[in-house]
Amino acid sequence: MNYTETVAYLYAALPMYQRIGAAAFKKDLGNTQALCQALGNPEKGLRFIHIAGTNGKGSVSHMLAACFQTQGYKTGLYTSPHLSSFTERIRINGVPIHEQAVVDFVAQYQDVIEKIKPSFFEITVVMAFWFFKQQKTEMVILETGMGGRLDSTNVVDPELSIITNIGWDHMQFLGGTLPEIAAEKAGIIKPQTPAVLGEPTEEILPVFTKKCLETQSTLHVADDWVHLEGHASKEGGRSIRVLNEGWEIQLPLGGAYQDQNFKTALAALRVYQSIPGALAVQQTSIEQGLSHFSKLTGLRGRWEILQKAPLVISDTAHNSSGWTYVMQQLKETAKGKKLHFVLGFADDKDLKAMVELLPEHHSLTICKPDVPRGMPVEKLRKTLLNLGLTSASKSSVAEAIDHALNLAGTEDVLYIGGSTFVVAETLIKFDLINS
Repeated sequence: MNYTETVAYLYAALPMYQRIGAAAFKKDLGNTQALCQALGNPEKGLRFIHIAGTNGKGSVSHMLAACFQTQGYKTGLYTSPHLSSFTERIRINGVPIHEQAVVDFVAQYQDVIEKIKPSFFEITVVMAFWFFKQQKTEMVILETGMGGRLDSTNVVDPELSIITNIGWDHMQFLGGTLPEIAAEKAGIIKPQTPAVLGEPTEEILPVFTKKCLETQSTLHVADDWVHLEGHASKEGGRSIRVLNEGWEIQLPLGGAYQDQNFKTALAALRVYQSIPGALAVQQTSIEQGLSHFSKLTGLRGRWEILQKAPLVISDTAHNSSGWTYVMQQLKETAKGKKLHFVLGFADDKDLKAMVELLPEHHSLTICKPDVPRGMPVEKLRKTLLNLGLTSASKSSVAEAIDHALNLAGTEDVLYIGGSTFVVAETLIKFDLINS
């Protein structure tokens, strides 16, 4: 099989949560452990920082990876889902796994795959371990999927565990209360291994305190390590001042929520530096890495400006916790201007909680992302109508964008999002426009 055929085989043969939803969710680590064992346990001997959380874990992962690779370490980065190409999930020093490596892996282990019958996510995680071990990476930044305790990535022994925050998402798998969701995420905390909590609340902090007592681990809260002020910069990013350390930095991405992600990442680096035997990361590497982290690691789809006239913004926020920050910033950005939306969603989202956060707008165009898990347009239209919102319906993301651009004047603002899948198709369209 060539690369295209290999990826098609993975999509067709293995259940993929991002595409089909609950049917792909596995409730134990058995398949991942069996795969690792069949491959000679490639995760052994690698150094890991493990990251879970409802929102922000992707940005924090990329921030940390940028700092380690700027210091000169061969740095592996595993994240999900991908936006444009499968290879984005597995990177070394910002460079995606080469297509031939994907082909070689599947060709070598196809019999094992067909015997164990793992999910798409399970095989991707183990492929990442295999590739990172093969390439002799010196540090791996490992992002969980949706959970923690039973997440396929949770077969490693990290040097540091990070939980960015806890919010409402994937309740059908993780629990119906925030403490229940927190308990699942806390499952990545390992015995006698420090843990960093990015955003503690009164409701969830006791969960992590209890977990760390049980595992004889030390819990660190980001606020205890980093005090900062952040505001929008003229360059379109964020200007951050670290008050307790007396230095400033320009973040490349303009989302206001990146202030908290920066705080979590920097606190994690400071905690990591206190671990005996940790890899040294100098302050200059931290500042340079964070200043250029999206370019160094290839992060996209976070408050990304795709066009200036009209101003087109796209963001992967896809739950009410993430939308709280994004919609507030959108209100401020569009103040005094007409605001337009192109939205599509996965079929399992709590739309009411998200729709209630929408600011006043001039037009709303809806669409279905091109995945089986996407919410059908007619279902979305009826749901919105029941919530008091009218919308124009288009059969694809590309058609919805064209429609919204025709409605928007050069001084208007257009926001595109609601789902990672919508953003993925949006980036492909605008990359073609701008090429």
